[in-house]
Amino acid sequence: MKNTSDILIVGGGLNGPALALALAQTGHSVTVVDALPKGDFEDDAFDGRGYALALASKRLLSQIGVWARVADHAQPMLEIKASDGHVGEGAAPFFVHFDHREIEEGPMGYMLEDRYLRRAFLQAMEDEPLITMINQRRVVAQAPDQTGVTLTLDTGEELRGRMLVGSDGRKSGTAERAGIKRSGWDYGQTALVCAIDHEKPHHGIAHQFFMSAGPLAILPLPGNRSSIVWSEKTKMATAIHALNDADYIAALKPRFGDFLGEISLVGKRFTYPLNLTIANSFVADRLALVGDAAHGMHPIAGQGLNAGLRDVGALAEVVTHATRRGEDIGSQLVLERYQQWRRFDTATLAATTDMVNKLFSNDNPLLRLGRDIGMGVVNGLPGLRRSFMREAAGLTGDMPRLLKGEAL
Repeated sequence: MKNTSDILIVGGGLNGPALALALAQTGHSVTVVDALPKGDFEDDAFDGRGYALALASKRLLSQIGVWARVADHAQPMLEIKASDGHVGEGAAPFFVHFDHREIEEGPMGYMLEDRYLRRAFLQAMEDEPLITMINQRRVVAQAPDQTGVTLTLDTGEELRGRMLVGSDGRKSGTAERAGIKRSGWDYGQTALVCAIDHEKPHHGIAHQFFMSAGPLAILPLPGNRSSIVWSEKTKMATAIHALNDADYIAALKPRFGDFLGEISLVGKRFTYPLNLTIANSFVADRLALVGDAAHGMHPIAGQGLNAGLRDVGALAEVVTHATRRGEDIGSQLVLERYQQWRRFDTATLAATTDMVNKLFSNDNPLLRLGRDIGMGVVNGLPGLRRSFMREAAGLTGDMPRLLKGEAL
């Protein structure tokens, strides 16, 4: 028996549900298929993971009815300070300082714990009658044709839709089944992700220490707590991750410094290999890719989820306008509009994060001097500094309506 919807989405993490909600609001029926059990998204315990949401992403979440469910748990990022860092010395004086008071729109972004965001998406989808959520099912085949696409699940059940969206991560099975190749490379770095309690308040300030092995990001969470994204050479990261909690904190302290007083681990610890991987095409026959399925990049600029939500906003807008014009939403003509909108922006962001990581993840004294002078110039010119701040807040470029805070 076939379950029929307008749009089928593979992947129930964050971008998939965001797209489902955006499309349902404009009258589209959506089925989301996810391999994980529903219970994995309902755990109320803090596990150490958080997301940096740009101001534009917050606007999208407001438009699709999610932000009101999480606003009380969000920590505004009021300032960003970037500096060189050295093991045993902590951070040097900052060479870039962004203060939200220099732009009119408010905080540049917000930190939000994973547990709240995922649960809010789940609840919002359950409240939306046009969305069907299927958990603990894997897609084993997809077959596009002239009028739609058929998905076959590991249970033998078939789903039918007018188009398919792959939101199933950097190793997207949806892209692979469509024959879409990927380009990119490994950075030889691994991100160590955790959260810490600290003695002193962070005052809503996010810090980025550029260490020789990779950046160390310290991102404010509610209370005296911060999220840590700590990039190390993979061999060193593997050794650090194998330590017990006390020794793990002992390894972090000389890199972190003492500016927030005593620190201690809270929640679980995670590791993520760091690489650049971009799909050679964001679309195929009746298929579009969003989020990490389309592009995975270095977290140095904290733009991974934000780039995915830009995809969501763009695809929802393209599909909605096509529906209103009476077009076939899964046609190549419609899907190419989405690709043209997102391809250049994604390539630019990927190139920028790649360049910044290579420029800052080293200990070459000439490179350090040159980049510090360059960033000092940025910091010293108010107009240029505001431009960088607006970029960090996601307020530049050809923005989809949802990211402007406008309804479709």
